[in-house]
Amino acid sequence: MKRIAIVLLFLVGCPSPVIYDYSKEPDPRRSEFVIGVSDQLRITVWKNPELSTEGRVRPDGSITMPLIGDLVAAGKTGTQLKNEITQKLASYVRDQGAVVSVAVIDVQSYRFTVSGNVERAGSFTSKNYVTVQEAIAMAGGVNRFGSADGVVLVRTWGGGAPRRIPIDYAAVVAGTRPESNIVILPGDTIIVP
Repeated sequence: MKRIAIVLLFLVGCPSPVIYDYSKEPDPRRSEFVIGVSDQLRITVWKNPELSTEGRVRPDGSITMPLIGDLVAAGKTGTQLKNEITQKLASYVRDQGAVVSVAVIDVQSYRFTVSGNVERAGSFTSKNYVTVQEAIAMAGGVNRFGSADGVVLVRTWGGGAPRRIPIDYAAVVAGTRPESNIVILPGDTIIVP
């Protein structure tokens, strides 16, 4: 009986392992980049330099093109935007050689926040996708008041209510739960207790 009580006390006193299906979280590295606000675009219409343009996606998510006017770019991939431009240009340009290309030449929309007990909490940007561990490292790591237990990622990507994703950060650092070191999406917030 005494042994059972000791085992129960041990189990109650230990933090429970994080149980979450990380495989259902999107990995943006496996799909085409989604254009966002503040990204710099170069749109080229081959053989029609007067229709080509370069500009930053405005806060309303739009860009302006000669002849066409305003187009919503935020939330679309380069391919989707290229197809839309090609379709809109078809009523103005009869030349079949008017091939459109869309290039993201400066990424500024990939922003995320690291808050709580880290050395430098705040909003961060990166030119490359980063994981939870890399994001916390960008914030200077967990400070002396922080804990690797109870780290949460708040995700609003895809619309709907924000979701709280538990991160077993101690296991990520130890290398025992690499699946929980998920890729940060634009707008994510990591909270370190």
